Amino acid sequence: MAHTAPRTMIRTQGRKAYSAAFRTRRPGRRHPLVATAMVLPLAALLVYAFGGWEAVVTQASSVGVMLGR
Repeated sequence: MAHTAPRTMIRTQGRKAYSAAFRTRRPGRRHPLVATAMVLPLAALLVYAFGGWEAVVTQASSVGVMLGR
């Protein structure tokens, strides 16, 4: 009978290989200004696509009412 590695060891090695392959430059958080600069173009597109600020305000107030219950 052949010796095989326990399943947990195989899973751990797989996770290490996956994380090493997709590792970012450095761990941590983005600077808030960088995050804002990334989000603003998408936010502007969504405001344009869905009818302006009125729709955004309506949805935000609906969410606020729902969370308040």
